[in-house]
Amino acid sequence: MEQLRAWRGRIAAELDAVVAFWERHSHDPEHGGFFSCLSRDGSVYDDTKFVWLQGRQVRAWARRWAEAVWGWARGAPMELGRPRFAGTPPQQALAQALMVLKVGLQLWGDPEGDPQSQPEPLGQAMAEWGAQHVLMHLQSSPGGSPISGSPPHGGLPNFGVQRGDSVVLENVTPEGGELPGSLGRLMNPGLGAALGGGRVGLGPGGSHGAGAPPPFFPIFPHFSQLEWSMKLWWPHAEAMVALLAAQRFQPQPSLVSQFLQVAQYTFDKFRDPEHGEWFGYLNRDGSVALSIKGGPYKGCFHVARALLMCEEMLDAILEGEESQQ
Repeated sequence: MEQLRAWRGRIAAELDAVVAFWERHSHDPEHGGFFSCLSRDGSVYDDTKFVWLQGRQVRAWARRWAEAVWGWARGAPMELGRPRFAGTPPQQALAQALMVLKVGLQLWGDPEGDPQSQPEPLGQAMAEWGAQHVLMHLQSSPGGSPISGSPPHGGLPNFGVQRGDSVVLENVTPEGGELPGSLGRLMNPGLGAALGGGRVGLGPGGSHGAGAPPPFFPIFPHFSQLEWSMKLWWPHAEAMVALLAAQRFQPQPSLVSQFLQVAQYTFDKFRDPEHGEWFGYLNRDGSVALSIKGGPYKGCFHVARALLMCEEMLDAILEGEESQQ
């Protein structure tokens, strides 16, 4: 546990540095909002503001955004701000369901663990909606029929994932069925790791190079062609979170070893000790492919959120160990 204790201090220091980087460079004092397209040194290379990264930075600065998220989830299109072209089939994105579930659980509290607590009705509604829609990406449903899930605080059950227990699909129909064409073939290891945090491990075929989780395969049209062999910042951050979540609820020595391996790789390769924050895009050998610190998809959210969650879970893990001694 001494290694985890050392990482607890290292992660806390890195969280402070990451937040300070975005506080120094991302705020627009003239027009408001946040810049996300930042060069390695924090200078702004494009003053375009992307609405989803505005929201995610607000999420990083404060957690009081539930009403807006709930209204967006129920009434807005499901494409997370991307333009919807004529003929595109209706769809729902896994990221949307995960966001609603996470905020709902935060508001709901823990009515089972603390009977004296008063569940927030909005939080309960959001958690139940989010859980139902997350399950659509996990469990194959013949004919796309709706799926009935279990209470979120009971944990996600061991449903089979889509396509014969092989993938978590990023996009499905509103009823949970598989979409045709390339849209329906997109799988997302990063969100899969985030979703399965309580039951995750990087198996024998689960690392892409020493300490690295599998690559992500999205469309990235704005300023770089994203290749299959590239390594991205956020699946690594999510892997750190997922492994600690698994260790917290299902302790195993192998999970600690995997966390130490992934964390060391991530800090060695993504962290920029000269200018602060993390690089977002590496080549397969771990060299930096793009030196930018932010862009249309990378903002302050992923790194700060992951470090905060790791810090909180390491506190809980270490406190649990001390109480058993």
